Amino acid sequence: MGSKELKTRDQIDKKYKWNIKAMISDESSIDSELENIKKQAESYAKEFAGHLTESADILLDAYKKRDDIWRSLENIYVYSRMRRDENNAESKYQAMSDKCGAVIAAVSASMAFFTPEMLDASDDVILGYIDENDGLKEYAFAIKDTLRQKAHILTEAEENILAQMSEINKSTNDIFTMLNNADIKFASITDEDGDTVEVTHGNYIKFMESHNRNVRKSAYDAMYDSYKELINTIATTYNYNTKTDVIGARIRKYDSARAAALSGDNIPAEVYDNLVSVVNDNLPAMHRYVELRKKLLGVDKMYMYDMYVPLIELPKTNIPYEEALDMMRAGLAPLGEEYIAKMNKGLEEGWIDVYENKGKTSGAYSFGSYDSFPYILLNYTDTLKDVFTIVHEMGHSMHSRYTRDNQPYIYGSHSIFTAEVASTVNESLLMQHLLNTNDDIEMRKYLLNLHLEEFRTTLFRQTMFAEFEDITHEAIEAGQVLTADWMCEQYEALNTKYYGPAVEKDDTIRYEWARIPHFYNAFYVYKYATGYSAATAISNKILAEGKSAAEDYISFLKTGECDYPIELLKIAGVDMSTPEPIVKAMDAFNALLDEFEKLI
Repeated sequence: MGSKELKTRDQIDKKYKWNIKAMISDESSIDSELENIKKQAESYAKEFAGHLTESADILLDAYKKRDDIWRSLENIYVYSRMRRDENNAESKYQAMSDKCGAVIAAVSASMAFFTPEMLDASDDVILGYIDENDGLKEYAFAIKDTLRQKAHILTEAEENILAQMSEINKSTNDIFTMLNNADIKFASITDEDGDTVEVTHGNYIKFMESHNRNVRKSAYDAMYDSYKELINTIATTYNYNTKTDVIGARIRKYDSARAAALSGDNIPAEVYDNLVSVVNDNLPAMHRYVELRKKLLGVDKMYMYDMYVPLIELPKTNIPYEEALDMMRAGLAPLGEEYIAKMNKGLEEGWIDVYENKGKTSGAYSFGSYDSFPYILLNYTDTLKDVFTIVHEMGHSMHSRYTRDNQPYIYGSHSIFTAEVASTVNESLLMQHLLNTNDDIEMRKYLLNLHLEEFRTTLFRQTMFAEFEDITHEAIEAGQVLTADWMCEQYEALNTKYYGPAVEKDDTIRYEWARIPHFYNAFYVYKYATGYSAATAISNKILAEGKSAAEDYISFLKTGECDYPIELLKIAGVDMSTPEPIVKAMDAFNALLDEFEKLI
């Protein structure tokens, strides 16, 4: 039998790589540009520190120049990170990324006076400036949002210290990223074809979806054996990452790290708690699904490595990348001709980096600066699951395209809370398209199973992750040290609660927390679950009401961060301040499970 070796970057066809040079065609000027940005930031402090709120005109000038500096720096930083992600073993772009990090810290320190100085002025004075100068109306929401967080803004000197510490504060994230993407190695296994294949982040899930149980178990063991060997190092890294969250929240006078994380988007604590509560109330449905999985697999004992394999086995089908793009166009047609045209233009411009190569960052993402294309990183492996990944990331990128075409720089991004809606609406539309256009009963069963898996992995699993983050942060807040053994015990208990008695305990899944990159961005993962709930409601609305609902949704995509996420979602017809969207999503899960049971 043969051996399938991962390609190097230069062995990948150019047409399957993103057009990164559209961002920066000549790298030779980057160092001088970064130095110039630092000087601009230093001049900025000299010009505005102590004078920021003397007049509406000065305040407006300060906002505009601040945006210009960050906009230039953002473009270089994004470029360096994306070049690093092409091959994490390439030291050149690691060094460039590190240099950008240092400049970001320096610029942050130079501008640390801005918010404290603005908040030293009377609210009435600052709000009066908005009425006095029409140019400040563009910044009205940003100004009012700053005033909202007045209790958590420190003195100018303290803000300066925190800004200078920002580079160190993200070090645990960087350490885990390099460990996870560049240093950790997994054993090789024998795949379904009898070939020897190295397990990687990119192919792991494909192995876990194999109908050959020996392949699944081999990949499972290969993955977690490597994390077991490094578990104490990873535990220490995560411990200090969590401590950083907790200490930062205390310094800024928040009640907890979670409160600090929710504050940025002005998300009520009830949104987080409603999610966990409603999902926990519906765990019997999850257990019912897991019991059904065990029955259909026909195994006496079921393990976590049996959790990803499709319950309906279809003939082995490879979906070439170009065919996947056609499926995406058909599935997203309900969003309208303009949406499809913008998307097609993006494909022609070179937004997407398609295939895995040695050293490439695992997984998938959408990323870009305000002035760049909204790029997409993939590790495409020709599966239907990968088609959904393309559609998911295209949702993010199209959200970015609509936002940047319609919002100024200050609102040109979007919160994770709303971003996950944009990606999941696309997934839901593709799923409904495939269900509606496939008459084959076996295919329908397969798709229903896939849809149920989306609920399991997004709504249930991400909520389990959210509970784990709550547990670890509360432990640090209580003065506890996060040891590897303790975290493994906590994670194993959660896994048992969520998956129920049908899954056998082993000494492996307890290590899963150690391979989750999102844990290094605290209280992030719950937004996948809330986003999935909101997207389920929006996609159903689009399919039921047609053009008007699609137009409302496009209007939402154009908003960026010009208001709080809860308010922006109301434009698309969803109110996440109530449990209703999550309850309806759970109703949809139960309905899918009912139909699936009847068909089989």
